[in-house]
Amino acid sequence: MQKLIRTLGFAMLAFSLASCRLVYVPDVQQGNLLDKKVVDQLQPGMSKHQVLVLMGTPSVATPFDQNRWDYVSTQQHRGGPIKVRTYTLTFNNDTLVRTEGDFFAQDAQQMVKDSKKYHASYPVDETEGDKSKSKDDSSSKDGGFGSGTSTDDKGGN
Repeated sequence: MQKLIRTLGFAMLAFSLASCRLVYVPDVQQGNLLDKKVVDQLQPGMSKHQVLVLMGTPSVATPFDQNRWDYVSTQQHRGGPIKVRTYTLTFNNDTLVRTEGDFFAQDAQQMVKDSKKYHASYPVDETEGDKSKSKDDSSSKDGGFGSGTSTDDKGGN
């Protein structure tokens, strides 16, 4: 009986904390995060390939209308209302004709600044992978087999 009362008490406590918004709710950003500098570089007459290299893959490219690309982005701040922004590119014969819509110009810049807060404060070399090589560990340089040995089987069947 005491287990049941204790379980119900913990459940009521959890529900009351959730309803008071004491539980952390993160910011959610989905879709394409467009930069103002990139959008300013778009010019009528650019090819689809040039736009693809500049802006990246669109969120929505319908197979029924290959001349329209939509860059869709949604943002929700701490469980609040969802903001939906779209930026539409229209092509004619694989050349950019028109751009229309809005994007998160101010919000995107702020998000980039906020994300830099959480980067590591120590130097990270992302080309090395997960494990870095130490200078005095000679066995890690040649895979632990020693110099002159090979793991390839050069003999035939």
